[in-house]
Amino acid sequence: MTSPAPRRIARVRPLSAAPETEQFFVANDAADFTSAAGQVWTVIDSPFPDSPAHAGSAARPGWETGSTVAENALAFLAPSIPANVFGMAHNTGRPGRDMPAQAFHKAATSVVGPGEAIELAPDVGYVDPEAELTVVVGRKARGLTLGNARGAILGFTIGNDVSARDLQKSDELWISAKSQDTFTPVGPWIVTDLDASDLSISIVHNGNELKAASSADLGWNVDEILVYLTSFMTLHPGDLVLTGFPAECARIQPGDTVTCRVQGIGELTNPVTAASWEDFPA
Repeated sequence: MTSPAPRRIARVRPLSAAPETEQFFVANDAADFTSAAGQVWTVIDSPFPDSPAHAGSAARPGWETGSTVAENALAFLAPSIPANVFGMAHNTGRPGRDMPAQAFHKAATSVVGPGEAIELAPDVGYVDPEAELTVVVGRKARGLTLGNARGAILGFTIGNDVSARDLQKSDELWISAKSQDTFTPVGPWIVTDLDASDLSISIVHNGNELKAASSADLGWNVDEILVYLTSFMTLHPGDLVLTGFPAECARIQPGDTVTCRVQGIGELTNPVTAASWEDFPA
């Protein structure tokens, strides 16, 4: 039986004459993302109906369901507004596999989209980016099994699990290290029906491509992670699960640019800036 062809789904904002809060969902079925067909998107109904991740806007001329829009007429946003964002600790290779699966919570308020700045607070210390294959949950799910876990996935996107290493050492729950504002860039789109078993994952730091690895290098795979998470909690449409970082990273500082790459999905690029003291009132 032939597998369905992957399609891209994105949450976007029109660039012309639209308020910054306006957003729509669009889809593209072109196999070649850079082709002429890959640059034209079709407005679709929300893939997250009856969910806080829905976040749609009222129709506007040229943006009704079924309308086509050029990529240069839109800006990509984070692909959902999640209720929950999870990362996986120590999930690389055999050492990760030999330890119990362990997740950590990242604040949903830490999520930003493509092109938005990763803001480093004063005295945050050493900060790394982590390029990660990221699951976008498509339906409410609890008690998943290895046999049905894949049915709860809408698709995959790219996540950057920005991590303050000094704070990880002093905060055993990693909240301050992982959940700071802007510390979870995600996007630029969701790819459905993607075989996630062996995808190249890498980071480009200031134009320098760092050593790549593969999703095959994860200790616990996608289905196992979802079985683990739903054994004790309910996942909701639009929730994001960052699966782990197996590749090389490098410290980021204000003025840098970091690009996270995942094969079959594309690239997620964000600048790094210093957060001003005004952003952190006493």
